[in-house]
Amino acid sequence: MPRRKRYQEDTENHERWLISYADFITLLFAFFVVMYAVSVVNIGKYTVLSEALGDAFGGRGASSKPNTQVQLDALPLSNIIAHKRAEAAKRDRERLDLLARKLDSVLAPLVDSGKVRVTRNARGVAVEINASVLFTEGDAVLSGNARETLQAVAGLFKDDPHAIEVEGFTDTTPIANPAFASNWELSAVRATTVVRLFADSGVPERRLAAVGRGANRPVASNDDPLGRARNRRVAVTILSGSVVE
Repeated sequence: MPRRKRYQEDTENHERWLISYADFITLLFAFFVVMYAVSVVNIGKYTVLSEALGDAFGGRGASSKPNTQVQLDALPLSNIIAHKRAEAAKRDRERLDLLARKLDSVLAPLVDSGKVRVTRNARGVAVEINASVLFTEGDAVLSGNARETLQAVAGLFKDDPHAIEVEGFTDTTPIANPAFASNWELSAVRATTVVRLFADSGVPERRLAAVGRGANRPVASNDDPLGRARNRRVAVTILSGSVVE
């Protein structure tokens, strides 16, 4: 009689899931190790390495930088961020200082006559222009000389990346003219007129803003003619820390 083959059924292994679980835990551990390694990159050593590679390929290397620039690895991340921000603020101040000097030079005749003031304040560089330089009384149309003056100013603004705010101001005397219902409208239209000229002269519109202040925020008393004349003005402010790409 032929021998009968015996078939032994395999017993089911209930522990197979442990293999997949162990693989998953291993991968997860490796992932967190890599993330930790990336988070603690030594900035100073990375800088030295990149500059050394630059030297090797004929570029400018670590020898061209002061030692203080390669000591960032000794600082906490918060200190490095504060250091970078301080450097950026310093560059911004230097850029605005240079722009203020150029404005003083371009507007020198008007500055000398007291019709224009170029000042630095907490907001940036302010150019205060007496309204009589730009407009006839109660009007918002630029005179010929005013257009030339503002076009020269716009030439300085074209290559500067800061945001620019133009504000129109009036005195407290109510306006009596059919073109404008109040000093609010007059101040707003005057500011818009200056902004439009800047835009037409090549200053990107995304950097420009026009604001009508009316008789608010006077810089002199409205009780006498000289004070009222001083309050009728247009202020152009180049805003610090407001670089617009």
